[in-house]
Amino acid sequence: MANNQQQNKHLTPFLVWLITLLLFELGGHTEQLPLPAQALILAVIAVPLVYYIVLPFYFHVINRIQKQIK
Repeated sequence: MANNQQQNKHLTPFLVWLITLLLFELGGHTEQLPLPAQALILAVIAVPLVYYIVLPFYFHVINRIQKQIK
């Protein structure tokens, strides 16, 4: 169990940065703004999205897979 928690601990920040980078690349609507404003807008969108939607879904799927393996 400790090893699983260690993997999840390192995966969470990776997913947050991955989503932020994807939104930055797709952020054509904000390209006229200065970079700090773009980063702020993308972070305001990406962080809640990842924290409240993507990660709970990910952990739900991982838990179902682990239950099937046991």
